[in-house]
Amino acid sequence: MGRNLTIDVLKIILALFVVFLHMNFLKETHPLLSFVLVNGIFRIAVPVFLVITGFYFLHIDTTKKLQKWLFRTFLLYAVWMLVYISYWEDNKEIWLAVIFGYHHLWYLIGTFFSGIILFLLRNQKAVVLFTLAILLFGVGYAVQVLGNTHYFKGEEDSVLNDYLMYRNFLFVCFPFLTVGFLINKLKISFEKYKYSYFLVVLSVVMVVAEAYFNYKMISSESTDILFSLIFASPILFLYSQKIYIKSQSKILASLSTAIYVVHPLIMKSDFYKNITSDYKVLLFIMILIPISFILVIVNRKVKYLL
Repeated sequence: MGRNLTIDVLKIILALFVVFLHMNFLKETHPLLSFVLVNGIFRIAVPVFLVITGFYFLHIDTTKKLQKWLFRTFLLYAVWMLVYISYWEDNKEIWLAVIFGYHHLWYLIGTFFSGIILFLLRNQKAVVLFTLAILLFGVGYAVQVLGNTHYFKGEEDSVLNDYLMYRNFLFVCFPFLTVGFLINKLKISFEKYKYSYFLVVLSVVMVVAEAYFNYKMISSESTDILFSLIFASPILFLYSQKIYIKSQSKILASLSTAIYVVHPLIMKSDFYKNITSDYKVLLFIMILIPISFILVIVNRKVKYLL
């Protein structure tokens, strides 16, 4: 079986979601709409990436395969941590940057550690794995809510508002990786469901509604975890998987990775910061896509960039 082009196109869209998220899209002009997008819709990206990774993780069923997978994941992380070293080397707690990853690279090291845990637990009953995933996800969500509502005061509040406490390999990466793993293990699919698009629409509405509720009732502070994502992410993946379009090329999958890893480098450049045009976002995308394509081409010669 070849690659599913639909999944690869989905990855491109998700990578662009991450880009717009980091841009705080429309924050200055439309704060409410921006919040619903940046702290709602765009937050679907990383969980779906993790579900996709978890789906294929089912095939990592031997120690040798795990070692190869871990090496590949860690090398990608190490290469890009070196690329971004000038941004984190002066960090007072440099070991935290190394263990949890700089900025967007937390996803890579988080996948690395959660993959180890999932491999060790892979033979547990599905109900045990799913329960553990939901419990850990729930803990992370609760920590974030307690932080955003500033339920505690002083040092406790400061600790709870540290995103490392809830956006990490244990409370985000492991739950979604496990959900993807279980989808494959239990052979769950939408192939027999004619109106599965209704579930997609419903799940997106849930994400939007939760983001709106957070903005109005909890806090207008940045929100990494939405509880609705535990439903929306696998549903979006399953629906995309249902629309099977055979492909042999990995170029779109590689392009999505390139967009993900390189976009902050452009975003932090003086050239981008000095752009004052009303079309700044469009100009950024026009710069990002060609650079990402070049990275894909270079990666064919210099392995492990993507």
